[in-house]
Amino acid sequence: MSDLFVSWEEYHQKTEDLAIKVHDDGWEFNQVVCIAKGGMRVGDVFARIFNVPLAILSVESYKGEGVKNRRGAITFSRDLAKTSPNIGSKVLLVDDLSDSGITLKKSIDWLQHFYGFYLDEPIRTAVLYHKAVSSFVPDYYIDYLEDSPWIHMPFEKYEEISIEELKKTKK
Repeated sequence: MSDLFVSWEEYHQKTEDLAIKVHDDGWEFNQVVCIAKGGMRVGDVFARIFNVPLAILSVESYKGEGVKNRRGAITFSRDLAKTSPNIGSKVLLVDDLSDSGITLKKSIDWLQHFYGFYLDEPIRTAVLYHKAVSSFVPDYYIDYLEDSPWIHMPFEKYEEISIEELKKTKK
């Protein structure tokens, strides 16, 4: 498996490119739901650019030590973190990538189970990176990765550093 290292600049550019791609499709959504943690930055930008509410679905699927963590059982938060009593009727679910596709698929199932009565149409999905090994094809993505590399996001450095180590770098 190859590795893809993403800089902050590239990450932000791809997020903006994804927003333009969704906009140019002409579909108007009234709710962004981001999958935490990877999709939080994408969701935040989308909620601001499109001026729609943001809800956060906390999902955990990777566990273990080291850079290439192992996929574990998927665990969902009890509810969405949101500022409105309901979710919108046209939901865009965002994440940073579609790796195996399992998290996106199960997140859609979870949303439909708990919030399906609010939805006027199927949930659409948007990610920055879509791997060839993914069993789920997002509605919108920027990069299709034929060789399905392990992606190193710029924020991963915070998973490897303690607060004590961070403080030392600031002195």
